[in-house]
Amino acid sequence: MTYEDRVDEFRARIDAGEKIEAADWMPDEYRLAALKFIEMHANSEVMGALPEREWIPRAPTLRRKLSLTAKVQDEVGHGQILYRVAEDLGKSREQMFDDLVNGRTKFHNVFHYPTESWGDVAVIGWLIDGAALVTQKALLDASYAPYVRAMRRICAEESLHLRHGEDITLELVSGTDAQREMFQEAVDRWWQPIMHFFGPPSRADRDVLLQWGIKTRTNEDLRQEFFSTYVPKLWDLGVSVPDPALAYDSAAGEWAWSQPDWDEFWEVVRGNGPMTATRLGLRKGMWDTHAWIREAFAGMPPKAAA
Repeated sequence: MTYEDRVDEFRARIDAGEKIEAADWMPDEYRLAALKFIEMHANSEVMGALPEREWIPRAPTLRRKLSLTAKVQDEVGHGQILYRVAEDLGKSREQMFDDLVNGRTKFHNVFHYPTESWGDVAVIGWLIDGAALVTQKALLDASYAPYVRAMRRICAEESLHLRHGEDITLELVSGTDAQREMFQEAVDRWWQPIMHFFGPPSRADRDVLLQWGIKTRTNEDLRQEFFSTYVPKLWDLGVSVPDPALAYDSAAGEWAWSQPDWDEFWEVVRGNGPMTATRLGLRKGMWDTHAWIREAFAGMPPKAAA
C-alpha cells in the first residue's frame, strides 16, 4: 500500500467511529496534531494551578484552604496524566516541560490573567471550570483512545471542581453587598477571557483537529452550550453579564452575543498576557532549581563544585 492508501484507510476507520490506540499506525499529520493538542492541554492543567495557588494562603477559612489545596493538586495531577498520554506520541515529558517553561509551547489563554480577589477564585472554579468541562466532555468521543481514557478520569474530577466553585459562588452572592459586588466585578473582568476560552468561531472544513476526530465539536457549538448552561444560572442569581447583546434568539435557536476583542486573544496566545512572564518565570525557576532531582533519578553523577 502507498502512504496515501494507508491514510485513506486510517481516515475510514475514524469516519466509522473506531478508536486509535498508541501502537496503531497513524499518519504523521494525525500524530503531530494529537501531540500538539494534548501537550497544550497538559500545559494548561499545570499552569492552571497557579492562579488559584496564589489564593491558598488568603482563603477565608481553613476549610477553604484545604479544598483549594486539593483542587490545585488535582490540576497538577491532570497535567501529569496528559503528559504521559502525549509521551506515547513521540515527545518526552522532560522535553515538553522544557518547551513550556521556555515559552516554546502554548497554554490556555485564561491562565495568563491575574487573580485579584476571592471573587476570581469563584469565577475560575465555577465559570472557567464550567467552560473547561463543556469542552472536555466533548473529548470523551475523540478518536485517540488513550486520550479518551484519560479524559474519563479528568472529567469526573473536574465535575467535583465545578461543585467547589459553585459553592464559593453561592456563598458570595448570598452574602453581604460587598461580597456580591466582589463576585460581579470578577465576572465583569473575566467575561472576555471566558469568551476567548473557546477560541474564534471555527469552520469544520478548516479545523485539522475536527477533521481527524481529535476534537468532535466546533468552537461555536461549545460556546453556545456554555451560554445555555451558565447564563440562565447567572441571571437567576441576579448577576449581570457584561454583554448587552447577549440574548437567546428563539427563531434562530441560538444565543446572540458580541464578538470580543480577538486582537487581545492573539496577543495572549503569543505569550504576551498580563501574567505570562510571571507565571512562566515561576515554573522555570522551579524546573531549574530541581534539575538535580531529575538527574539523580536518571543516574547522572553529581556535578563537581566550581
